[in-house]
Amino acid sequence: MAKIIVELVKSPIGYKYDQRATLKALGLKKLHDRVVKPKTPQILGMIEKVRHLVKVEDVSEEE
Repeated sequence: MAKIIVELVKSPIGYKYDQRATLKALGLKKLHDRVVKPKTPQILGMIEKVRHLVKVEDVSEEE
């Protein structure tokens, strides 16, 4: 399955509670935290909700 890297690049301070909760559910706590997630519709929907706070990169699977 394809994977993506999500990095928190902007502080969620001052944004709505549901956006902060979405970041917490993604596993992003501090600025510049990076997590690797599977590229599923659920994760992509969460990223779309906080797209102004995060940076997303595709991971190439070279095995």
